[in-house]
Amino acid sequence: MSIPSAYQRMKATNPDMVKAYEALGAACAASGPLDPRTVALVKLGISIAAGLEGAAHSHCRKALEAGCTREELLHVANLSAPTIGWPAMMRARTWVSDVIDASDARA
Repeated sequence: MSIPSAYQRMKATNPDMVKAYEALGAACAASGPLDPRTVALVKLGISIAAGLEGAAHSHCRKALEAGCTREELLHVANLSAPTIGWPAMMRARTWVSDVIDASDARA
């Protein structure tokens, strides 16, 4: 997975803080019965609904690594339309497509 340079710099300059942040994420994921694929899709949906492009990109990459398909990622974006509106859903689809296109280019 391609880790953004800003995150890499943060990890280099504040390793203890990033370690704690990553441990929190792992603890949250392990705190319930959802499997890794479902966790990845939920986190993508949360990122989309919150309007967080960087997080949506990150969670798309993680979802692909967890075995989710491109169609599933686009479906998550589609599902957001009734809740966040059509224009925001279309924006989310471009975020998902950014990651899918980059993944296809690397393949």
